[in-house]
Amino acid sequence: MTKKIALITGANKGIGFETARLLGEAGMTVLVGARSAALGERAAAALAGDGIDARFVHIDVTDHGTVDAAAAWIEKEHGRLDILVNNAAIAAADASGPGAYTLPSDTSAASVRAAFETNVIGVVAVTAAMLPLLRRSPAGRIVNVSSELGSLERLSDPSSPAHRVNLLPYNASKSALNAVTLAYAKELADGPIKVNAATPGHCATDLNGHTGPRPAAVGAAVIAGAATLGADGPTGVFITDAGPEPW
Repeated sequence: MTKKIALITGANKGIGFETARLLGEAGMTVLVGARSAALGERAAAALAGDGIDARFVHIDVTDHGTVDAAAAWIEKEHGRLDILVNNAAIAAADASGPGAYTLPSDTSAASVRAAFETNVIGVVAVTAAMLPLLRRSPAGRIVNVSSELGSLERLSDPSSPAHRVNLLPYNASKSALNAVTLAYAKELADGPIKVNAATPGHCATDLNGHTGPRPAAVGAAVIAGAATLGADGPTGVFITDAGPEPW
């Protein structure tokens, strides 16, 4: 049986790394996407040391040259792509450090632009480049790693924990990412490719100064599950480990 090929962006650490581990342990070839060659090579070597078929792929989602080069390399080496996990993301807050918080009125346009460049435009660029390869898969899967902080229903509900986390760059970019997810899902609904958003929950990662209560491996299981949906699985939904999340 031909092994599935999975590309995970931002896979040198955190949720991305643990997602790569889970997909690799499931018998897939995992392509460890990272903008830093040193960190990406180190992550791929760590996975390979555990018996996983892992290879580093240089990809900076904000550098379209590296995105196109990565797609060309995957085509040459594998001829197709079965799973794309758009995981790379930044918080882009003006304040820094654990627990840092910037009010929307104090947020710079530059930080919002930076968040959208990585969290939204980067996803569009990578998806566009990889879609021809995903179309060659008998059952392509695209997973956009989102957050409860991108759910407009959660953000507007005073009883939701997300309501009090008023981070303009991150929240707005994840809401936009959810819209991007729906756009692709609707376009591809009549074919075998499934496109979903998924949230790992509030995990301890570099993105939040390791303040999250969930281990990255637990959150990654949600992403890996969305990446391995069967033919009867949903498309165009926002997946959590507790069931569908409201948009």
